Amino acid sequence: MEPYIPISKINDFLYCPKSLYLHLRYESFDKSLFHDKPQTEGKLNHLTIEEGNYSTARRFIIGKEVYSERYRIMGKIDIYDLTTKTLIERKTKVKKIFDGYIYQLYAQYFCLREMGYEVEKIVLRSLKDNKNYNIPLPDEEDKARFEDLINRIWSFDPRKLIEHRCPKCENCIYSALTW
Repeated sequence: MEPYIPISKINDFLYCPKSLYLHLRYESFDKSLFHDKPQTEGKLNHLTIEEGNYSTARRFIIGKEVYSERYRIMGKIDIYDLTTKTLIERKTKVKKIFDGYIYQLYAQYFCLREMGYEVEKIVLRSLKDNKNYNIPLPDEEDKARFEDLINRIWSFDPRKLIEHRCPKCENCIYSALTW
């Protein structure tokens, strides 16, 4: 099978490449060893998507697996509205629109486009306060930055992280397991 980058890992890589490495390393472990409240809450919020209970309306495609052969990325979208041609990503609480959120949405967007879907609008939805944030469709500059990010992930060498330490390390969910 051709290797691919899981779309959900793009945000991890942007947060910190070591976080991505540790995420992949501990993926098969019991999540209670390292998940904090935000990760557990996020997982619970996605259950309606994963179980297909978000809506029975036929206009919504929910939890669809998407893939881009061009970028060798794969993942699942939360919601695609066929009527409005809107891609919707749900987060528990959006306090700030991080680059990782945007690039995760761009990855989903490029996958959907490659699969033949039209996407006219991208929305980041904050569940706790019921706010929607419109994310502009990627222009050529955004696409170039996205492609650069994907190339950096593909060329990532975890052996260079052995001595890695930065201010984010203290807040990393894996800090109790590694430091």
